[in-house]
Amino acid sequence: MATATDKSTNAKQQELDSGKEAVQAAYHNMMEAQEHFRHAAEAAGVDLKHDAVAHLRRGKDNADAVGQDLERFVHEKPLATLGLAFVTGLLAAQLLSRK
Repeated sequence: MATATDKSTNAKQQELDSGKEAVQAAYHNMMEAQEHFRHAAEAAGVDLKHDAVAHLRRGKDNADAVGQDLERFVHEKPLATLGLAFVTGLLAAQLLSRK
């Protein structure tokens, strides 16, 4: 009977060792996948950063162009500029003074 118990204990130990190895392999695979995901996220973040910087530069260039156009308009038509400023101030005062 001792040999049957030893075989049973040996089989259980082998099953336990096999389970441990499977868990370790799964853990290793999970850690490897986590590294891949981290690298992919970093690469995507860099791409998004470059896109954001490009959009910022284009926006700044557009704002500079509008500012130059506005400055040219002010120098070319000072009376029209004063009239627009007066009407804008009048409208803002009317909107803010409503109860």
